[in-house]
Amino acid sequence: MATKDKTQDTSTEDVVNDQSTPEVEETTTAPVQEEAKEKKSELEIAQEELQSEKDKFLRLFAEFENYKRRTTKERIELFKTAGQEVIQSLLPVVDDFDRALNEFSDDKDDPHVKGMVLISNKLKETLKSKGLEEVEVKVGDTFDADVHEAITQIPAPKKKLVGKVVDVIEKGYKLGDKIIRFPKVVTGK
Repeated sequence: MATKDKTQDTSTEDVVNDQSTPEVEETTTAPVQEEAKEKKSELEIAQEELQSEKDKFLRLFAEFENYKRRTTKERIELFKTAGQEVIQSLLPVVDDFDRALNEFSDDKDDPHVKGMVLISNKLKETLKSKGLEEVEVKVGDTFDADVHEAITQIPAPKKKLVGKVVDVIEKGYKLGDKIIRFPKVVTGK
């Protein structure tokens, strides 16, 4: 009987051990779940950092693209107006040719006047090929402060010239789309 009791005792111990094992498993699954939560939070943190870095990268890339566009535009603008200072310094020469040709308009057959006309035309054509254009202003045009430079105001000889251009003192020029010298005009009041 003693052997029976021993087997029963061992079987009850097995049952007790079997019952204690799930408790141990429950206690071990709780830390595993906590570790899983920590891993998820670490994963979420890593994903947020990744998203943040992607956002920084995209912003930096967009900024660089804007920089490239801006510098390209500035370079094109620089090429368009590269000779602006030289052309501006030549404008008084063009004005002198125009004044001289107006004085000698009666002597068109004189070889000196013909030579002056040829040189003047060559200079104007060269400047035109570099992008120089004359700003068109006529007597009777409406005065526009964005395009014209008013030298003075005089009483208008006719009522229809009030607030309009009465006389053009100096021609204006533009290089490309930029006005490099505004036409100097007299307006009527």
